[in-house]
Amino acid sequence: MLYNQNTGAQVAEYLLEIKAVILRPEKPFTWASGWHSPIYCDNRLILSEPNVRTHIKNTWASALKALFPNANAVAGVATAGIAHAALVADQLKIPMAYIRSKPKEHGTEKLLEGKLLPEHKTVVIEDLVSTGKSSLVAAQSLISEGIQVEGLMSVFSYGFKEAEDAFANAGIPFYSLSDYDTLIGIAIAKGYVEQKDLDTLQEWRKNPAGWGR
Repeated sequence: MLYNQNTGAQVAEYLLEIKAVILRPEKPFTWASGWHSPIYCDNRLILSEPNVRTHIKNTWASALKALFPNANAVAGVATAGIAHAALVADQLKIPMAYIRSKPKEHGTEKLLEGKLLPEHKTVVIEDLVSTGKSSLVAAQSLISEGIQVEGLMSVFSYGFKEAEDAFANAGIPFYSLSDYDTLIGIAIAKGYVEQKDLDTLQEWRKNPAGWGR
């Protein structure tokens, strides 16, 4: 779910401006999953842009306080969510940890790096949510260790119904700072794509796994 329409539009504009999101309906990208897509998102670029990074950090902090007023810790999802979790944790002066994609293969074999306690009401931080599967695995790994998960937040979401249903079924609230519908509207308004591309962009979101095959 989109956190706030105005905030979402501003974040979308920044993502387009720094090319963290690229729209290329005429020459689709191929994702690691094999899906063909008219959009590619690399939110790591936010970290290299001080003004955008500061805006995102402040937006994270405001959104987290508004949506999860009882939260007192954050956990980033490795790898791209780690830096964003560190930024918002520093802004709010709260504990931060991160969740590995798989347990460490040596030493303590930990999945969770850092220190979270049962009394920590934790928000999981992601950079991007597509189907939501890996994000839910991360959140549920915290729950399995007795840590309270208040919800999950991402910089950007494609808005797939599959993800919305998965979070709802798991009982984990999910919000994004910006999303696909908002970004497409900004992209057309600012001339990143043309009005004629709108149908293509909308069709992709209806069936991303089968689109372009």
